[in-house]
Amino acid sequence: MTNQTQSELIGTGNGFIAALDQSGGSTPKALRLYGVTEDAYSSEEEMFGIIHDMRARIIKSAAFNGDRVLGAILFERTMDGDIDGKPTATYLWEDCQVVPFLKVDKGLADEQDGVQILKPMPELDALLAKAVSKGIYGTKMRSVINAASPEGIKAVVAQQFEIGKQILAAGLMPIIEPEVTITIADKAEAEDILLAEIKAQLDALADDQQVMLKLTLPEAANTYKPLADHPRVLRMVALSGGYERDEANSRLAANTGMIASFSRALTESLSAQQSDDEFDAALNASVQSIYDASVAG
Repeated sequence: MTNQTQSELIGTGNGFIAALDQSGGSTPKALRLYGVTEDAYSSEEEMFGIIHDMRARIIKSAAFNGDRVLGAILFERTMDGDIDGKPTATYLWEDCQVVPFLKVDKGLADEQDGVQILKPMPELDALLAKAVSKGIYGTKMRSVINAASPEGIKAVVAQQFEIGKQILAAGLMPIIEPEVTITIADKAEAEDILLAEIKAQLDALADDQQVMLKLTLPEAANTYKPLADHPRVLRMVALSGGYERDEANSRLAANTGMIASFSRALTESLSAQQSDDEFDAALNASVQSIYDASVAG
């Protein structure tokens, strides 16, 4: 079963969850934003080595600890790697007091009915067992909603909860993440449909089951507050979804019961070319701004 101390920290602690889980498709963009271009590596292995170094630099910074960062979501290769000779998840918890999560999805299927559901995950049980053995607390998986399609959104949420129950059965905490694309014209309508579908799935969970939710910052503040208040929800977090950090923070601060789980917005001011002092100062400013927005609600 999940660690009770970690559950209490995630459920009630002040702070946010850092998303350090860029995968194969998003890694080159993340490295470019960090000031590392494609000509700096000649293979996928080198690329992943560089991004692991970037993540290790973040995690080892004095700005990154349990005082403001409650958890961190890792890519599988990051979980499999070490920081200063310790497995990454062990280092996060023992040295930083930050709860480790793992991204478990294998990407998105082609769009159908205005949405992209998760690709099949035939090796999920093996990955979950490995995650448990490495001290991972929870998981996350991302689907995408590109239109206010009732049937499509219903399919996304049903799949997320079906897999979420598989994750719960493995003794891990699932983060359900049906992302609504921020640029669609009917975003508010999609959010209303999503709210109803998630509530129906939460109502159907057993009394001893809880999940976490990771949702796009809504058009109308507090759209998702009924979900944050639901007894089957341990914590509700927000993805930045492409909003610049200032706008993401402003939107987040207006939503009661929602904390951040930002990726690009967390790292947007960081650069491989910065000295350690410059890097730590930039990360500290980013962490503080996201922390402030997370506790504002």
